[in-house]
Amino acid sequence: MPSEDLSAFGYRQELRRTLGGFSAFAAGFSFVSILTTVFQLFAFGYSFGDTLFFWTWPLVIAGQLLVALNFAELAARFPLAGSVYQWAKHLSPGFAGWLAGWMMLVGCVVALAGAAIALQVVLPSVWSGFQLVGGDPAITSPTGASNAVLLGTLLIVVTTVINAGGVRLMARINDVGVAAELVGVLVLVIGLALFAVRGPQVVLQPAGESPGAGGVLASALMAAYVLYGFDTAASVAEETKDARRTAPRAVLRALLISGIGGLAVVITALMAAPSLTDGQLAGKGLPYVITAVFGDTLGRVFLADVAIAVVVCTLTIQTGTVRLIYSMARDGALPGARRLSAVNARTGTPIAPAVLSGVLAIGLLLLNLGNPTIFSTITGTSVVVVYLAYLLVTAPLLIRRRQGRFTAEPGHFSLGRWAIPVNIAAVGYGAMMIVNIAWPRAEIYDLAGTGSVWVLLFPIEFVGAALLTGYLCWRRRSALTTVPVPAT
Repeated sequence: MPSEDLSAFGYRQELRRTLGGFSAFAAGFSFVSILTTVFQLFAFGYSFGDTLFFWTWPLVIAGQLLVALNFAELAARFPLAGSVYQWAKHLSPGFAGWLAGWMMLVGCVVALAGAAIALQVVLPSVWSGFQLVGGDPAITSPTGASNAVLLGTLLIVVTTVINAGGVRLMARINDVGVAAELVGVLVLVIGLALFAVRGPQVVLQPAGESPGAGGVLASALMAAYVLYGFDTAASVAEETKDARRTAPRAVLRALLISGIGGLAVVITALMAAPSLTDGQLAGKGLPYVITAVFGDTLGRVFLADVAIAVVVCTLTIQTGTVRLIYSMARDGALPGARRLSAVNARTGTPIAPAVLSGVLAIGLLLLNLGNPTIFSTITGTSVVVVYLAYLLVTAPLLIRRRQGRFTAEPGHFSLGRWAIPVNIAAVGYGAMMIVNIAWPRAEIYDLAGTGSVWVLLFPIEFVGAALLTGYLCWRRRSALTTVPVPAT
């Protein structure tokens, strides 16, 4: 999309359009970051669903593909920074459209904190010296949770500096990191397959006691958490060359490659694990499998590659968050909009959103200092919030389609006659997944065994607080300014 095309949406080119197709794909892929998120949640998924948790992956891949297909059309129609916010704003002007951007912003901040604490899953396994606070490094222990906050805070400081330095610096680091992650996934899958001690039929029945439908549904949190954020490939559209063509492809490739790669990692890990019943898979997850299969030295080298993926994942999540804040602020849709929408002349990057997103994520971590439920609480909540933001795009899009008020960009990606069926399925999937993940399970939200209903309902409470805060923010901003909504 040439810079003059932005004028049709009421904007001028301020961000630097330097990203190619691979960099756009890398933005979506590294937000998903299968090495980061699969390592984070493998033990969780197995503890709930046994080997049957594998089957939640095809389900979530299919469901998110339905969402991504709709997003691909929107990426070609509205190739603008802040993807979800811009799409929702044009589909449902007013509070409903703004709310999608607000919920996505909240979800991105939560996801940023969640990605940063993933360092705790791998670094102490690489070298015990990374357990800076001493004690048990397990993230479900008080000392492990405290160390996770410390490592996560340091990482967010680093990614904030990089994001403030400009999109070229971010893209170079991201491109190298994604290349390393793709190679790492390929090596991991091949290596685990070569050392497999059982066949792929391992996923056909549980190794231990049957987890039941409830356990399998709970284990879907793993795949649901892994496979979102692919829309970041479209959120950098104003910095991408030929964005109307590049962004839709990047969105779909980011999801499909991540989904297939994660699926392969899960099944080969189950095939290669020395034991499925000794409690190690549910306790230590993939680091246990890698160390057991590849040996201590080679295993540590591979875990270091995973740590790189965590860094790049955190960096990209913040990049998407920065573009979202910038996109909303230039519409006057956030407090402090003037400062948040300012683009630094030297770096070509909005610096204030980078600092703000970093401070908010660190604040969220510090609020949970020493809390052994920090990991499951943050991951579950981020899924609910982001899926709700997605639903606030796909639902109004469906209404527009049925009213005949939405057309795909001529000559670019289009679902054609499949548009309405795919859209209906995407809305249904999103709604069901929100209910499933927000369900008050003590095993996810009350690991300390308090029995408190307030702890069990944390995701619902968090969403309620976010909605209330968002509404008050909207009322205050709408009294001062009117968000521009160009004709569609």
